[in-house]
Amino acid sequence: MKRTHLPLNGLRVLDAAARHLSFTRAADELAVTPAAVGQQIRALEDTLGVVLFRRTTKGLELTPEGEGGLGALREGFLQFEEAVRAMQQGQSSKSLTIAAPRDLTNKWLMPRLAEIAAREPDLRFVLVGGDEGGDFAQANLDLAIRWGEGPGEHEGEALSSDGMVTIERPGGGADTRISWPGCLSEDALSLVRVADAGLAIEAAAAGLGRATVPELLVRSDLANGRVVMIGDPKSYPAGYWMVAPLPQWRQKKVRALVDALAA
Repeated sequence: MKRTHLPLNGLRVLDAAARHLSFTRAADELAVTPAAVGQQIRALEDTLGVVLFRRTTKGLELTPEGEGGLGALREGFLQFEEAVRAMQQGQSSKSLTIAAPRDLTNKWLMPRLAEIAAREPDLRFVLVGGDEGGDFAQANLDLAIRWGEGPGEHEGEALSSDGMVTIERPGGGADTRISWPGCLSEDALSLVRVADAGLAIEAAAAGLGRATVPELLVRSDLANGRVVMIGDPKSYPAGYWMVAPLPQWRQKKVRALVDALAA
């Protein structure tokens, strides 16, 4: 059955005017003018083909037709409110589902989530691989972190980084270039190829050669001396972006997570 188009604005005005039996007080509640209330009521009467109010010497009065539908109308508005609360429950949930590349998760994301969880022990995280973050609705994602030159079709914020750095084991390793998908183009003919930047860092730390990787990923390894940097960081058009469709991006829990990760 085709659903009848509902004049929701007019019905909302009808509810307010019926409660107050005054267009002026209804206008105050709805933050509009009394003239706008009158126009909405007249338009609703035209749509429904009935008279809803009469003016008498005692003031505004509902007609039997207007009064007859009020019970169902108010019950309907209560159900609308319940529906909105149900849809908003996810915003108050303490669970966050995040998709990120596995090397970023291991090298950077996990330690930061641990810091966040220590401050907010009620939070729960569900982590999935970056390859599962293509469809937010299907994967029920709140946030994804992706490697690229921008947020793409979603809202997004870049993770701060110094770009790309070239690293090797302290004291030097093999005179070999280590490459991974997405690395700088001059690494394309490397003698050692690995699946991602995280493995490139491990290969360099093991002495297999030099790797050029995102500074964000290798920051902790540089700090603790597992690897050393050769030369200066290089700017690079790609980087890690936190992204989500606009509805998820606006959720308070997602905004709080983005702010915490970007800090």
